[in-house]
Amino acid sequence: MVVTTDLLLEGRHFRLDWSSGYEIGRKAAAQNLSDIVAMGATPTALFVGLGMPPHTTIDWLDALTDGFRDECALVGASVAGGDIARSDTIVLGVTALGDLAGIAPITRSGARPGDQVAIAGRLGYAAAGLALLSAGTATTRAGAGGARGETKGWVGGSFPVDSFEELLLAHRRPEPPYAQGPRAAALGATAMVDVSDGLVQDLGHIAAASGVGVVVEPAAFRVPAILVEAARYLGVDPLDWILTGGEDHALAAVFPPEVRLPPPWQVVGEIVQGQGVQVKGRAEAPGGWDHFRG
Repeated sequence: MVVTTDLLLEGRHFRLDWSSGYEIGRKAAAQNLSDIVAMGATPTALFVGLGMPPHTTIDWLDALTDGFRDECALVGASVAGGDIARSDTIVLGVTALGDLAGIAPITRSGARPGDQVAIAGRLGYAAAGLALLSAGTATTRAGAGGARGETKGWVGGSFPVDSFEELLLAHRRPEPPYAQGPRAAALGATAMVDVSDGLVQDLGHIAAASGVGVVVEPAAFRVPAILVEAARYLGVDPLDWILTGGEDHALAAVFPPEVRLPPPWQVVGEIVQGQGVQVKGRAEAPGGWDHFRG
């Protein structure tokens, strides 16, 4: 068995005027289920601690639980219990369990020099969606804090939200590549992590736990057209979203050099002697999300 736990705080991980109750339920489940598959396990159950204000509506709660149900259904898991308390804001504490089926867990400490670093899943989409929302305004169909409504309106006042709906939805409801966690274990992954705080930041966890260095090759990334378009609108480099953006919950794994990786796995770097993460062509590796960084 493997276990993981995570927190989602209103105003820190989600906003009620940007995400519906259903989307928050999907997101809360996804970020915990992703941690389970990143250890090579199959998710089995979630336990949910919920703090909420007394004015929270039944409709919003129904939508939240529907979101948990639908995300869990993707991996055959379920919500097995939890607790509820009164809180000034909405707080979600989720604990997830997973079954290893007799195999050893994939940890962050197994990387060795010469191994290849690969990713599966989207990178940069959630960060781009957050940047777009932060740059403008948006409302929900059901009103602020809507239960089931999806975010609609205008961003930055110059184009419809529908232009970048895929990016906005990625921020509100990630799509982890669940099947690729156990598949990576079967392929012989030596270390793995889900990308929640940014690729460079999370590869840094593998580097520290394994006592190695990581070299990332920027040219290995295929930058999707929608990221290029959004970056042009905001005047930023889309590669920064890919390298440092969190909450897409892609998987980053390390494999022996002789393993031939099938799609959707994409090799983006290698393990070397040393420490930390180096991005080729950049004097200093960009950081990711850190709750306590100024």
